[in-house]
Parts: sequence; structure tokens; C-alpha cells
Amino acid sequence: MIKRRTFIKSGILTGIGLLASDFVSSKESGMFETAEKKVGIIGLDTSHSIAFTKLLNTAESNKYKGYKVTAAYPYGSRTIESSFKRIPGYINDVKNYNVEIVDSIEELLKKVDYVLLETNDGRLHLEQAIAVFKAGKRVFIDKPVAASLTDAILIYQAAADMNVPVFSASSLRYMTNIDKIIKENAIGKVLGATSFSPCTLESTHADMFWYGIHGIEALFTVMGPGCKTVTRIHTADTDLITGVWSDSRIGSFRGLRKGKTGYGGYVFGEKEIMTLGDYNGYNPLLDDIIAFFETGIAPVKPEETLEIFKFMEAADESKRRNGAPVSTDEVWEIANKKIKK
Repeated sequence: MIKRRTFIKSGILTGIGLLASDFVSSKESGMFETAEKKVGIIGLDTSHSIAFTKLLNTAESNKYKGYKVTAAYPYGSRTIESSFKRIPGYINDVKNYNVEIVDSIEELLKKVDYVLLETNDGRLHLEQAIAVFKAGKRVFIDKPVAASLTDAILIYQAAADMNVPVFSASSLRYMTNIDKIIKENAIGKVLGATSFSPCTLESTHADMFWYGIHGIEALFTVMGPGCKTVTRIHTADTDLITGVWSDSRIGSFRGLRKGKTGYGGYVFGEKEIMTLGDYNGYNPLLDDIIAFFETGIAPVKPEETLEIFKFMEAADESKRRNGAPVSTDEVWEIANKKIKK
């Protein structure tokens, strides 16, 4: 059973001591060093599994520091049709890259040193992640970290309790202009932003957790943390979600379900207005994953990922309240009350 501690409502996980430094083992990276650098995949129900396997197993070994996908456990969703129907084909696909298929997560963890948790069904992530943490394996958890804010909190709490490095990110965090905006300060201070992406819904997940999370993560990448209230307008074809940050900046996300869809957005700065740029593929994300496997330092702090989940949870609550503004502190408190029970 996970030891459950008291959380504070601010969104900063001081109550469980979850800081970037906690994600480095006391023995530093040497604890996880291995000459073979074997990577295991949990979940062959998403195209991400195939993309990562192809990149790692067809690249020259020095490009990704010798990391290779060597084993995979296919499940993965057993109930979401759009996901589980992919599994037989994806099993055949990864076999073409010399990946061994195993019958359980327990068996997988005996064969590999690092884990890509790719299961498309976020409802399974808490149980699967804890199994990985218990084995002491560094793990990247693909979107969504979990199917609820409560489970997302518990995953990061368990990682901290067991002192195992973990991180999660969408590949939309790496759109082509984001480095110019964030690292090069090309537009000056970011005063606001709007993003858009496809936003298909899945009845087993809160609305934004399934696919809208991609565009929302791009929004938070440029805006940073600090959203305090969220308002959502919902129709069958579109969602428009607006957040007000603690410093009065405004960020918004448009979720697309009809007509031409794509990924993009605009960032409003002190000196210039700039687009988010183009989708940049999986390579930049994989670069960060391998660096994370090497160092144990998460490039995206858990606090930021949980801020994204607070935003999405508040958006769902705003929909239930017919578009009324919802405080992110309120949904945070509700989630922690569930944990205490």
C-alpha cells in the first residue's frame, strides 16, 4: 500500500517533499548504470510504442547512447476498442525490430533496465507505475500520466516515496519555436498564449486527459505554472478553455473535433507575437528521455505536470457547471480529500 501523506493545496508538492533533487538517487546515476542499456515497453496499444522502438532500434548505437528496446509487454488497454485493436499488429511490428514479447510486467522488469510506460489507457498507469517503482527502474510515462488528477498525484507521491526517477511529457512540448520563445527569449516576457490541437474524447477518461492534453501541454510550456481559474465553453465540435494566471496573464486552448485539425498556437510577448511553430516529431522528446535515463533528472518537473492536470480537471468541472469559472485550488483540494479517504 502507498504511504499517503498530507498535500498542500498550492500545487507545489512541499507536503511530500517532491523536488527535482528527490528524483536523483542517493547513489546518483551509478545505481542504474548498465552496459547493455536495455529498454522495456509496457503497452503496445499506441503508435508511440512503435515510433520509439523504430528510432532506438534502427539508429546507430552511439546516437542514443546504446539504448535499445529489447522487450515489451503488450497490455495496454483491454477495454478501449480504439486502443486494444491495435495490439496484435503492433506486436508484429516490434518483433521486426528484434523485441521480445513477454507475458507480464514482472517478467519484463527482470529483463530490462529502463521503462517506457506507453499504455494508452491512463486508468492502468498507477498500478503499472508502482510495479516499475518497486523494481527501481527509471521510467518515462507517456500521456496521460493518469486518467484522473487523484491518480496523477499518487503516481508522483509513490515515485518520491520509493526514490525512483520518473517524468512525463507530450511531444507537443517540443514544437519548433518553443526554444526560441523560452530559451532564447525571442519575444521577451510571455504575456499570454493560445494553443490548439485535436481533441477527441474517450468516455473512460476526463475529456481533456485523452487527447486535448497535447495542446494544453504546449500552452503550459510557454505560459509556465500559476493558473488560478479555468473557464470552459463546450460544444459537440469544439472546446474553448481559458485560464487566468496568478499574475493576470491569460492562456487559452482550443480543442478541435470537426473540420481541419492540427497543432499550433500563438504566443504574445513584450516584443513580438510568435507562433508556436510546427510539430517537431518524436526525436526531441526521445532525446530528453535518453538524457533522463542517463542522469535520473526529470526535464519536466512533477509540479508542472500536475499543474496541467489541475487545469484539465478544472475544465471538466467548469463544463459540469455550465461554463462557470472554477478554481484550480478547489479541484486540488477535492483530489487530496479523495486520497485521504
